[in-house]
Amino acid sequence: MTWCEFSLGDALKVDHGFAFKSEFFRPEGRLLVVTPGNFLEAGGFRVRPGKERYYAADFPERYLLAKDDLVIAMTEQGEGLLGSAARIPADDAFLHNQRIGLVNLTDLSLLDKRFTYWLFNSDSVRAQIRGSASGTKVRHTAPERVYKVRVRVPAIDSQTRIAALLDGYDDLIENNRRRIALLEESARLLYREWFVHLRFPGHETSDLRDGLPVGWSRQTIAELTGFLNRGISPAYNDDAQGLVLNQKCIRNGLLNLKPARRHSKEVKPERFLQVGDVLINSTGAGTLGRVAVVRTELSNCTVDTHVTIARPATQELRAFLAVALLELEPTFAAMGIGATNQLELARADVGAVQFAVPPVPMQVAFHELVWPLLIQSETLSKSNERLAEARDALLPKLMSGEIAV
Repeated sequence: MTWCEFSLGDALKVDHGFAFKSEFFRPEGRLLVVTPGNFLEAGGFRVRPGKERYYAADFPERYLLAKDDLVIAMTEQGEGLLGSAARIPADDAFLHNQRIGLVNLTDLSLLDKRFTYWLFNSDSVRAQIRGSASGTKVRHTAPERVYKVRVRVPAIDSQTRIAALLDGYDDLIENNRRRIALLEESARLLYREWFVHLRFPGHETSDLRDGLPVGWSRQTIAELTGFLNRGISPAYNDDAQGLVLNQKCIRNGLLNLKPARRHSKEVKPERFLQVGDVLINSTGAGTLGRVAVVRTELSNCTVDTHVTIARPATQELRAFLAVALLELEPTFAAMGIGATNQLELARADVGAVQFAVPPVPMQVAFHELVWPLLIQSETLSKSNERLAEARDALLPKLMSGEIAV
């Protein structure tokens, strides 16, 4: 295989975006202003519901991004994001702001566009971008610094094959993400249909009393849980057997064990996680109120003091309580007290939240329909973790030529 070495400036240019005026930012709209927060650390684009800013004023047309435009984060808004690359997912929906670099290839004999995405997300390129960055608290790069990055790449035909192979992993991951979103939304829609809009099986012949169907009751989270408490203050030890989850492990209703840490502190039996436990982020600003459900067995695993464990009092309540608390995420986020940067969600306040609870036979019927959806979602999530690990292990080997395609 033929390889060549050059500086990125020989093959591409990077354009800064527009300085969109914050006075025209809106929480909803048609045109999303892309920021470094839309980049994943390992590369890739993400949309953050509830955190995005949309633009409601005129702007130069050239700053409207197109599908598959290649962009990089020029500011390290979050640790590890500097230089991360992403591809714009759709036409006429995303705006190119000044902290984002738009990459345009100037010599197609040197670089393939889809390969360039993976090249920017390789360790070698990212390390060089970080090494030349300026700033102390918030680090920045600039087009001129990017141009000086040295790369060694194979011929264009090999680049195309490498990109196709790696894109295949991303396509599988994205397909699974869509399936996960559909499964999670199906569970929530059924919950709303039965328990919010009260269109449950047999509702046509059900009588109402005090605004609820006969046999229903209003109960608090405290009344529906057998255990409601924060986790432990861990004694971290990388060689220990115990595993402790933190706020970073909780996202989109699912658990990610990668940010979890090992610890050696003795844990009381009731604080070991069980299937059906609902975990609620209970401190902080950006993550306050996030909820995730323990859907499979976790050995010797607990949470730290920033997370509340809500354990259903009965097995019949598992699916009902899980989806009910997932639906309450915005409510929990708004319940924080204390300083803005260190909000606190008190256990008593969580326990006092009240909602309508159906009789046990309906809890069982809901569980039989919904719990398999939650388990399937978990299975797909684990599959994505394995796919991402395989892709990330393959990337440096393909980029170095250790594996030829």
